[in-house]
Amino acid sequence: MIVRELVLGPKRFTDLRTGLPLISPDVLAQRLKDLEVSGVLVKAKLPPPAASQVYELTPKGLALEPVLIALGRWGGSEAPPPTDEMDMSLDAHLLSLRTLFDPALVGDFATELDIHLGDERFRARVAGGELELERGEASDPDALVTTDHAPLLDLAHRRAELGAALAAGTIEITGDRPAVARFLGLFTLPEPAPV
Repeated sequence: MIVRELVLGPKRFTDLRTGLPLISPDVLAQRLKDLEVSGVLVKAKLPPPAASQVYELTPKGLALEPVLIALGRWGGSEAPPPTDEMDMSLDAHLLSLRTLFDPALVGDFATELDIHLGDERFRARVAGGELELERGEASDPDALVTTDHAPLLDLAHRRAELGAALAAGTIEITGDRPAVARFLGLFTLPEPAPV
């Protein structure tokens, strides 16, 4: 779970605590030390003015992403129906986009989007049949998407329609709306496991 929380970019200890509320601070601190000793993550310091200590994955830690994606795909067919309660972290929800991304739907489509989810900023880039999703902002995005994680996932998981979300004000798009609509159609939900 700690590696999952760091796949999209570095985090402070307090950010990790927010994303992993069921882990006590002492256990989290010990797990971070263990992962640092094993070479999965390192401590780093953000440049001023932030100058905060953060934890970030090493290349060895980043190599675990395909494993997380494969587990997400495997578990997706066993997932219970969504509820209104957010029982996963924001990063876990966003990683579901990487998990459900279907390269076969991309064709020659390419785009770069800024996605603002409250105070969190993410850059999504689709090119060459691949999806990059990380913390930060694009230098020249095709569109800016401003929403919350739940409406974004409802759209990507086909539980909501873009036109209705725009009309309701749960999502705002500045820039290339067709690119955003196409982006939201690049995710394939897994078939439910047989009962």
